Amino acid sequence: MQNELFETVPVHKAYFKFALPVVFSMVISLVYNMVDTYFIAQTGNTDLVAGVSLGAPVFTLMIALGDIFGLGGSSVISRLFGQKLDDDGKRLSVFCFYAAFLCGIVITVVMLLFRQPLLHLLGADADTMVYASQYYTYIVLGALFIIVSFTPSNLLRTEGFATASMTGTILGSVVNMILDPVFISVLGLGAAGAAIATVIGNICADIFFVWFLLKKSKRLSVNPAGFYITSAEIGQILAIGIPASITNLMQSLGIAMTNRYLLPYGNEKVAAMGIVMKVNMIAVLILVGFAFGGQPLIGYNYGAKNKARLREILRFCYGFECSMAALLTVILSLAAPAMIGIFMQDASIIAAGVPMLRMQLIGMVFVAIVLVSTCTFQSAGKAGGAFLLSVTRQGVIFAIVIFIASRVFGYSGVLLSQAVSDALTAVLAVVLFLRGIHKEIQ
Repeated sequence: MQNELFETVPVHKAYFKFALPVVFSMVISLVYNMVDTYFIAQTGNTDLVAGVSLGAPVFTLMIALGDIFGLGGSSVISRLFGQKLDDDGKRLSVFCFYAAFLCGIVITVVMLLFRQPLLHLLGADADTMVYASQYYTYIVLGALFIIVSFTPSNLLRTEGFATASMTGTILGSVVNMILDPVFISVLGLGAAGAAIATVIGNICADIFFVWFLLKKSKRLSVNPAGFYITSAEIGQILAIGIPASITNLMQSLGIAMTNRYLLPYGNEKVAAMGIVMKVNMIAVLILVGFAFGGQPLIGYNYGAKNKARLREILRFCYGFECSMAALLTVILSLAAPAMIGIFMQDASIIAAGVPMLRMQLIGMVFVAIVLVSTCTFQSAGKAGGAFLLSVTRQGVIFAIVIFIASRVFGYSGVLLSQAVSDALTAVLAVVLFLRGIHKEIQ
């Protein structure tokens, strides 16, 4: 890692050096998601598409659990590197890797034991149960490999290895895309095939990350020799990692709640929303990539107490992120019919999906504000602010909004709930930032 990149390189150059590989990783992951959805939709089975959509929150749960140790660890390690405490950073990286490994094993056991009640909770019915169960089962069997892959992919960026992080993510996604048509269509495994391809892709990513950590990294490790960690250090990781995880858990909850509120309007609406969520992820993943791509830069300078550079970084992050959000909203809104039609040439699915997508996109600028604020709180180790933002946008605020809106405005209220929740959460983010970080760095 070259300290100049963190300390002296012009902010926009340093930011893009970190962020662009993350964004590119997100785009490749997005392409994988699109390919996955495309091959599932090409079966022409609406119940299968709906079943996989109902099982999607399970995969998001795996990402969330990986983020506990990936984002939580990278936040603490970035600040340690800023303080020149490299040996401590290496110790914590060992903990994060093996904690993720153990977590994956526990999750597999627990979720297999409670498979049926969890599938019912996700909204699977007589028509979709078999497909949702197939996807759920194989994703859960691969939980260890999925959770572990999200830990080193985040930790590597703390050492400046954003390109290596990108490479591992791309490798997993490309393998996944190659295997999708083989398992889903050629072998006829349908929903199970989509899940199996996902797990194998993550196994390939894990292999690359472990090789890189062993051969190339100087400040991170997976070698447990001489390892120790204090309860206070575990607490620091979890204090940031759990709110980061909750962000993704809330995404799972948000998708599950949306599906549940759409069920009275038919599985066709659930299937359409499954496709819409994939298209909407074009904007969301790009924004997440740019927001969290700069996290090591924010964490390092916060740890180093370089207030002037940190202020400059944050001004650039908020301005760039909001501009990108506005641009993506316009482009995807105009392209909505064509984008949805790529996946399923069904007039009723397109007719339902276009207004769904446009209403999702209304709040995208607010999402940008929330993402940068959340990233800043996580980077600075501000667990309280990170936690509040984590549980609101697709959690507490969204639950309240969709409950009220669905009863007052019916179907349209369900569709508009996410944008309203985005706006309210952005207001909360601004208030928290002004009362916390802004005062601290003046």
